[in-house]
Amino acid sequence: MDLKTATALRRLRLVSAPEAVSFLLLLVCSVLKRTTDFNAVPVMGMVHGVLFVLYVVFWADAWNRAKWDLGTAALYFVLSVLPTGGFFAERKLKRAAEDAVIASRARKEGVVNA
Repeated sequence: MDLKTATALRRLRLVSAPEAVSFLLLLVCSVLKRTTDFNAVPVMGMVHGVLFVLYVVFWADAWNRAKWDLGTAALYFVLSVLPTGGFFAERKLKRAAEDAVIASRARKEGVVNA
């Protein structure tokens, strides 16, 4: 994995958890808007919208650089529209990055021909 691919995956990983948190907060604000006089939906909607757009941009960049198959790319996109999906995406991306580092070190040391 080259540096640009690793950077694209890291950016996607770093934005996925905040995007999931903003989605959950937006849902809470929606409930509070309908049950109380508290209305933070416009603010949280904008915050979540910005984070979602960043997620989609970083997702497209990661898909292009990592050469994911359609199933993997679709999985990460579907995870972005589920309320807690960003947490799962972050965990999967972190595990994939760790596996890539281990494989890279093994290749460098000549342990495997991966």
